[in-house]
Amino acid sequence: MADDDLKLDEFGADEGPLAEGGHDEDKTATDLATVFDVPVAISAVLGRSSMTVAQLLQLSQGSILELDRKVGEAIDIYVNNRLVARGEVVIVDERLGVTMTEIIKDGDAAA
Repeated sequence: MADDDLKLDEFGADEGPLAEGGHDEDKTATDLATVFDVPVAISAVLGRSSMTVAQLLQLSQGSILELDRKVGEAIDIYVNNRLVARGEVVIVDERLGVTMTEIIKDGDAAA
């Protein structure tokens, strides 16, 4: 460990990142500027299906793939393979999009 490295216990009670209750209510989006360029993978999952390799090889253009969801049922929105929201498919300027209708909090993802 280098001489200028700090150990967690070297912070005083009123110093460091968790001072003043651990958060600052005057923070704005510009305070997150250092993470704006961090790439994330976003997936909107309409449904899932399971099949054998033989069934997969039989698919062709126009084949119908049955999913585990019904029409109109909410889709799952994942960020970096973590369920964060549910939403619905919308059309915007002749392109498909997703509107988030529910934010998933930690522990609520089991549904």
